[in-house]
Amino acid sequence: MITVMGATGRVGGQIARRLLAAGEQVRAVGRAPQALAQLAAEGVETFAGDAGDPAFLTSAFRGADAVHTLLPYDPATPDFRAEQARLGEAIVTAVRDSGVRTVVALSSLGADLPAGTGFIAASLYAQEQRLRALDGVDVLLLRPALFFESIVAAVDVVEAMGVHADAVDPDVPVPMIATRDVAEVAAAALRARDWSSVQVRELPGPCNLTYTEATRILGAAIGRPDLQYVRLPDDEMAAALVQAGFSPDTAALHVGMGRALSSGTIRPHEGHVPRAATPTRFEDVVSELLPDRQEAS
Repeated sequence: MITVMGATGRVGGQIARRLLAAGEQVRAVGRAPQALAQLAAEGVETFAGDAGDPAFLTSAFRGADAVHTLLPYDPATPDFRAEQARLGEAIVTAVRDSGVRTVVALSSLGADLPAGTGFIAASLYAQEQRLRALDGVDVLLLRPALFFESIVAAVDVVEAMGVHADAVDPDVPVPMIATRDVAEVAAAALRARDWSSVQVRELPGPCNLTYTEATRILGAAIGRPDLQYVRLPDDEMAAALVQAGFSPDTAALHVGMGRALSSGTIRPHEGHVPRAATPTRFEDVVSELLPDRQEAS
């Protein structure tokens, strides 16, 4: 049996369904019973509760041959570092107390750096260190690139503003990847369990794209071939994010991550999965997530 945290999210949900299709017994962990209902209908055992509660997670992990873990993310969190630490400590406590011996953990490119990467340094660097300190547990740290879906998710704001704005320099090639490719690698690892101790696998995706190139593709899909990308000054970007519902803390961390992407600080370093193993293109994700807009254009 394999336990999947974040099973109602984009990556975790795809992992759970891939495992189920492969004949594995799956236990899905999420925050809300209603959100888990569809997976339950498909034959998945579900656990609903607080990912920051070590006792809850221990019960969800107990008896599993392997566990997929991640740190839930809430941009409205007032103190992002403290909340991520609470969640991260709960995960490692649950791994230790449940007796699980195999963990696949969703991390990120740049998580090897203790500072200077915004969100990543505020959460995933410390979590990787916690997981590395577990005794007798085989841990696979998956470090994907920026998700294609994170750019497509901004399409409503893009259409309303008439431009695509963010904190990354326009002509810097950025590693990007589709969540389906991350889920495929994670599900395969959870089944194979073919490593020992701690291993890192970086997932840089099929190619690097500049934000200008990604915006051109997005614009064509929504009938706006003239759509422009604008790199906002840091303070303006942070203010826009706060207006959109981010806390001042998470807005500043987003801007910090943008600076790190712009400078090339966030990049692959070691043991990366070949690009051919993650073949999904940005165009594929856009056509899947925005089919109605494409038909209208």
